[in-house]
Amino acid sequence: MQVFDRAAKRRQRQRPATQAGDYDFLRAAVAERLLDRLDDVRRGFPIALVQGCDAAWLQPHLGRRGQIETLITMDSLAGRGSHVIGDEEFLPFGAAKFDLVIALLNLHWVNDLPGALLQIRHALKPDGLFLGTMLGGSTLTEMRQSWLAAEAELEGGASPRISPMAETLDGAALLQRAGFALPVADSEVIPVTYADAFRLMRDLRGMGETNAVRDRRKHFTRRATLFRMAELYQQRFAGTDGRIPASFEVITLTGWSPHESQQKPLRPGQATHRLSDALGTVAHPVGGPPKAH
Repeated sequence: MQVFDRAAKRRQRQRPATQAGDYDFLRAAVAERLLDRLDDVRRGFPIALVQGCDAAWLQPHLGRRGQIETLITMDSLAGRGSHVIGDEEFLPFGAAKFDLVIALLNLHWVNDLPGALLQIRHALKPDGLFLGTMLGGSTLTEMRQSWLAAEAELEGGASPRISPMAETLDGAALLQRAGFALPVADSEVIPVTYADAFRLMRDLRGMGETNAVRDRRKHFTRRATLFRMAELYQQRFAGTDGRIPASFEVITLTGWSPHESQQKPLRPGQATHRLSDALGTVAHPVGGPPKAH
């Protein structure tokens, strides 16, 4: 299923390339959180791959961590300083090449997310680590609601203005489906405030995060609908200071390429300690405690 227009997304990301530094705030916040997680892993990574949103931008930040000996960066656009130009849906690497793969804010624009994760797992060496971040389903919920209301009011229907995005539970299931061991998915909402909806849309264009859904409207938005959306956004969500919030939900995916040394859950009946002992309670047989006569 082709949900996203990948060529349009590349064009959107190409336009702000010369001024990307003006729109780094979200990427920097997400990258810092991701690197903090990497610091918690007490091991080295001889060769690592970073793919996604201006992957080369992360290189100096990773270099200060000291865990990585050789770093390869991959971006879908030329001119971003990456070592490899490649597509997340068709990774140009063989099997078991990397000890670590990082995906920075790129997977929410992939059509075949299960396939992309499977290729990442295939590119990892046994016991290799995958860390990925992508925008989740509650991202820009305020703008989404405002567009729906404005279009329903003035045009009698709504069009896909904001990309459909995965939920946290979807991420954990997809990691497991792709064959990762110890899969974990969690999310965090990063709130940002703006003077008005037009400032928010300017930043989205600068970040290359505007709509690339294949079924989006191809003609210009009616001026009345645009201004009504901005008005509804202000009315429904503005704080006491008059500024509007924009929510960015960031889902972080963590998984390991399977290896025999990794911990595995015990099968039923193999536990050596009772849960009731740990909780300081009394265990009863199935059906509840015995009844008094």
